[in-house]
Amino acid sequence: MKKNIALVAGGYSGEYVISVQSAAVIEKNINAALYNVYKIIITRESWQYTAPDGGVHQVDKNDFSLLLDGNKVTFDAVFIGIHGTPGEDGRLQGYFEMLGIPYTSCGMVTSALTFNKSYCNKVVAALNVVNVSRSAHIFREKPYDVKDILQQLRLPVFVKPAEGGSSIGMSKVNKPEELEPAIEKAFKEDSQILIEEFIKGTEVTCGMFFAGGKLNVLPLTEIRSTKEFFDYEAKYTPGITNEVTPAEIPEAAAAQIRAAGQELYVRLNCRGIVRADFILEEGTGQVYFLEVNTMPGQSENSLVPQQVRAAGLTLEAFYGMLLEECLSKN
Repeated sequence: MKKNIALVAGGYSGEYVISVQSAAVIEKNINAALYNVYKIIITRESWQYTAPDGGVHQVDKNDFSLLLDGNKVTFDAVFIGIHGTPGEDGRLQGYFEMLGIPYTSCGMVTSALTFNKSYCNKVVAALNVVNVSRSAHIFREKPYDVKDILQQLRLPVFVKPAEGGSSIGMSKVNKPEELEPAIEKAFKEDSQILIEEFIKGTEVTCGMFFAGGKLNVLPLTEIRSTKEFFDYEAKYTPGITNEVTPAEIPEAAAAQIRAAGQELYVRLNCRGIVRADFILEEGTGQVYFLEVNTMPGQSENSLVPQQVRAAGLTLEAFYGMLLEECLSKN
């Protein structure tokens, strides 16, 4: 019997378009001989499936089912492909857990924690696995003092939404007078902001997934951006960034990054495909933590598909491994 898989995409954030692009790649590379895939687009207004004949069908949220031609379709598993809320921050994970439907990503608590960059930094720092840059965490509804922040932190700093992705609303601040405008820009995207000291060095990202009874580490990717930092344009515009897989860094540094990534995967109780991002500091060779991404992009320009191919896997085999691992927990 073919398994029914719900592929959920869309979401409520500015990453909606990237999510839809990721879902298109995932859908194309899931083995149709083994799985019936139903792509469901989630927005604030509706959760809907568009059938091959063009008919639009709303999801029954009481049990996450579809009624197609008078037949009720339920799902054996959910492949979550939403970046941002509600698919990356634990909300959908909690919903599916309540319904007893297995899904491909990290659990509710891990998703919620890692989605908030500031709280995640605090936990990672406490784990003493890897260096974490000094930072400040401010809230839109609570008073903050720019002078106080500048006394706490050394310029340059990065200002970013605490719960945003794809570097939307992010700025690099080199001068004191740039901080307030950067904060205002970030507050347009989120009610919480992380301001952290800039670490000069090489950005390296590590994709990992649990399948076949073991934690698999994909080849590392080195980010070489022609822009000052790896922002939305650099991430999604071909030619602006040179992404080198495997990363051309010393093996000792690569081993350190892989070890830190694996330790964080285990200690943060991750599941499915996760990408951990680091900075290899120039001059010292120290490794600094950037973030854990529990819903890494799967579009044609995304990092994980590059790493999967570099590992000698096809995307079809990779997504099949993720689904089988997910289904085995049911």
